[in-house]
Amino acid sequence: MRRSLSWVRIGAAVVVLGLVVFFIASAAAGSFPFSSPASKGSDSAGQSPATPRPSTAPSTAVSSPASGGKPGLSLPQMAGQRVIFSYHGLNPPAGLLTLIEHGEVGGVIFFGHNISSLAQITKVISELEQANASPLNPVRAPLLLMTDQEGGIVRRMPGAPYLSERQIGESADPSASATAAGTSAGLNLRGVGMTVNLAPVLDVYRQPGDFDDQFGRSYSTNPEVVGQLGADFITAQQRTGVAATAKHFPGLGPAAKSQNTDKRPVTLNVSVTAIRNTDEVPYQAAIAAGVRLVMLSWAVYPALAPGRPAGMSRVIVSGELRQRLGFNGVTVTDALEAGALKKFGPIQNRAVLAAQAGMDLLLCSAQNFAEGEQASAALVQGYQDGRLGHPAFAAALKRVLALRASAGS
Repeated sequence: MRRSLSWVRIGAAVVVLGLVVFFIASAAAGSFPFSSPASKGSDSAGQSPATPRPSTAPSTAVSSPASGGKPGLSLPQMAGQRVIFSYHGLNPPAGLLTLIEHGEVGGVIFFGHNISSLAQITKVISELEQANASPLNPVRAPLLLMTDQEGGIVRRMPGAPYLSERQIGESADPSASATAAGTSAGLNLRGVGMTVNLAPVLDVYRQPGDFDDQFGRSYSTNPEVVGQLGADFITAQQRTGVAATAKHFPGLGPAAKSQNTDKRPVTLNVSVTAIRNTDEVPYQAAIAAGVRLVMLSWAVYPALAPGRPAGMSRVIVSGELRQRLGFNGVTVTDALEAGALKKFGPIQNRAVLAAQAGMDLLLCSAQNFAEGEQASAALVQGYQDGRLGHPAFAAALKRVLALRASAGS
């Protein structure tokens, strides 16, 4: 049975308030005060929820005075909050449900093959939230349950929004169309229990038929128009209780038809002036509209950060997005298994590099929940060996927990 909305909000507020106070104090000291119970063994996905699941990482539970003396989050739980998992087929695997029960999952992304009907995905989401309500999970907040419901041909679920961004931009009243699309997208997702939409795309396309335009995924070649329509979509959707995600910062608008970061490395030789005066302009409007998340591109922008994809570049994540544009919400990677990241090694290495750059959420889209486990384990190891600074880790965790607490509102 689903928890009532009032129960979710009260529980989420209490837990997150305690955790935030604790994390801020800990970050100021540069570390978390750990208790040190004995290490536990390997995963056992088929165990009863009543039996604590052995973990592959040290349990090192955080004890938080602000939470009334109750146990806080273990290191695997803290790492898991920063990972979005995926799975194959219509039913979530037992192993993923077990991870959720134990508080080691921040959220789940759904693709077309996970959804056969609105009734089916509603039932699945109810099952996921039931696991999330386990007494073994100290995070009393909704999961971040998301999909790509952009409109046009990029829709993972049946139903609205039906118009593509290009169709909205070419309509008789683009602002009204963008607002209607945002509202209908939010109501559609909220109706089945999802809390995040990985939309809208804020890329400013350059040529007819290029990477974005071939699928109708850009509102316009005019950055001001893209910004206004994106803000209309964001505002309308977030009023329904579904968080919006502006993507793909700093912009894939210059990408040619074949420059797909899902498949191969992409370098966009665009000047700093063009990036800031064209591609980043829509994000100013999105941030002013209160967008909750921003997804970073996996393309390389030599004018800003030679050799590093945007989502692995501190110059772009922390410099351009946070400092220059003032974004203080949640950053999320594009798919961690993308072909653009071939030279950056296995998932574990990619996860640490993205986190070092300032990415809050790691999107594991391979439709195998083991990928999410690998990313989470890498964050644990990076925290322990010092590659991931503790204050920065705490700040990212604070943002994710706040987003979870606000889910549905």
